Amino acid sequence: MLEKIIKWREANVGNKEFTLLLSVFVGFFAAVAGFVLHWIIRQIQSLLTSGFVADNVNWLYLVYPIIGIYLTSLFVKHIVKDNISHGITRILYAISTKRSRLKGHNTWSSVIASAITIGFGGSVGAEAPIVLTGSAIGSNLGKMFRMDNRTLMLLVGCGAAAAIAGIFKAPIAGLVFTLEVLMIDLTMASLLPILVSAVTAVLFSYLFNGGASLFRFTLTDSWMMERVPAYILLGVFGGLISLYFIRTMNFCEGIFGRLRHSYQRLLLGGVVLSTLIFLFPALYGEGYDSINILLGGKTEADWEQVMNNSVFAGNVKWLVLYIFFVLMTKVFATSATNGGGGCGGTFAPSLFIGAFCGFFFARVWNIEQIGVYIPEKNFAMLGMAAVMAGVMHAPLTGIFLIAELTGGYSMFIPLMIVSICAYLTIIIFEPHSIYGMRLAREGKLITHHTDHAALTLMSLESIVEHDYTAVTPDMTLQRLVHAISRSKLTVLPVLDPAGKVIGEVHVDKIQHIMFRTELYNHFQVSQLMIQPPALLSVSDSVENVMRSFEKTKARMLPVVNSDGMLVGYITQARLYTQYRRMVADMSAE
Repeated sequence: MLEKIIKWREANVGNKEFTLLLSVFVGFFAAVAGFVLHWIIRQIQSLLTSGFVADNVNWLYLVYPIIGIYLTSLFVKHIVKDNISHGITRILYAISTKRSRLKGHNTWSSVIASAITIGFGGSVGAEAPIVLTGSAIGSNLGKMFRMDNRTLMLLVGCGAAAAIAGIFKAPIAGLVFTLEVLMIDLTMASLLPILVSAVTAVLFSYLFNGGASLFRFTLTDSWMMERVPAYILLGVFGGLISLYFIRTMNFCEGIFGRLRHSYQRLLLGGVVLSTLIFLFPALYGEGYDSINILLGGKTEADWEQVMNNSVFAGNVKWLVLYIFFVLMTKVFATSATNGGGGCGGTFAPSLFIGAFCGFFFARVWNIEQIGVYIPEKNFAMLGMAAVMAGVMHAPLTGIFLIAELTGGYSMFIPLMIVSICAYLTIIIFEPHSIYGMRLAREGKLITHHTDHAALTLMSLESIVEHDYTAVTPDMTLQRLVHAISRSKLTVLPVLDPAGKVIGEVHVDKIQHIMFRTELYNHFQVSQLMIQPPALLSVSDSVENVMRSFEKTKARMLPVVNSDGMLVGYITQARLYTQYRRMVADMSAE
């Protein structure tokens, strides 16, 4: 049946029109996935915390997160049987190394795993799992209908945009997120499908969830020129907090990565997370209720609610200290959740930290009477944009998402100031976002630089010539000439008994003796071979291969595996031919 549909489509519907149709379905399914995930989270949290008393500590906070991480790890280990952490990084990896092909289970596995983790209190976000889910839906729909690699990449971007747009009811933010974070090139050919997916997801989100915004914010004090110094300082502060978040996250990941056994990671992550949530219940789950308290509060009594269920409850004098502790410990709670075996992203934690960062900044500013009064709720909103811009290296996403989320369009100028200042601060210390830095270290990160992107997308395996004729060092010139007659290459590798390269024979350098039959038994390969200009590794990036050719001026270079055994040869002509073809494909509309 599917085969008939594909043939009919290829005969009657053009690729552009069909891509638009697929983008509608991607937007719908991404909205459904987002609705299902948040519905499951709400049901689990309601079941577990409905009996909690606001003005008293709750000892079950010490138990729930450990159970959630354990159940998630069992689900991933025995049902998914694959690594589903770092959702957005996984999308970037698929784009850069697998030509946008995401596994089928990614369309549902992250939804279930993150719902369990967050529902039981895991201090992570649902956005990255939904972005992975939406992108996987786009990728697998494209594969189902045999779309080309370029269209697959576009559908992956459609899924990511739809996920962000659907969750936050923010279509422009979804589009900008795809451009800034996933590095999908914004051309006229890609603009319309991404917008269609984003708008479709928003419409169905309104249908599923109603018109209520995720965050409740009402602007009561518009921006003033006198507050510009405070906006700039908040941006710098948000950039430094972003740096703290990224560096601490990497440090914690390193600690969990050194633990060999899963039960050790579960024990460490569970104990850290449960202890932090017990002390600071605002760290429980995504933390959106706490953000709404900071955004919607007007009096001390309103803001005091953020300390509910904690040992600080009822003591408003501890509010600033509590906000500071939550701000500093959120990254440890997030790292412990994922490191212990849970599943979730850093999107919501960056919003959470941003709100607390902005509120803390404004509160201290007003207490110390540093300058003109600044409204705490406004700065909580601006802090969200600042930290998001810093952590994700995405100032435009921070600006448009927070504006669309809160309806704070009249705060556009301050949003721009804090986002730009945060971004300029973080790039001094970290050139890549929290999502891209792992791939950047491996040379696998796609960027908007066309030449670099083409080299990143090229597969080393596709340019290796495996059909070579090897010779041994003790072979006579006569046998070498016979080997040359069978070879497709002008270079013959000289291998030892273990298959390792010890030299190579260049045909053009022995032409003066290879036809003199009287010399056939007077020369051996060991006398005629030379050392290769360089040895390439199968783990090298194509960019490094290109650099080796430029440095050695060689026409072909051998490729060896991790044991030093020869895999094949890469010729300069084949490398540059595929490179030019890739650049041409990427430049085409």
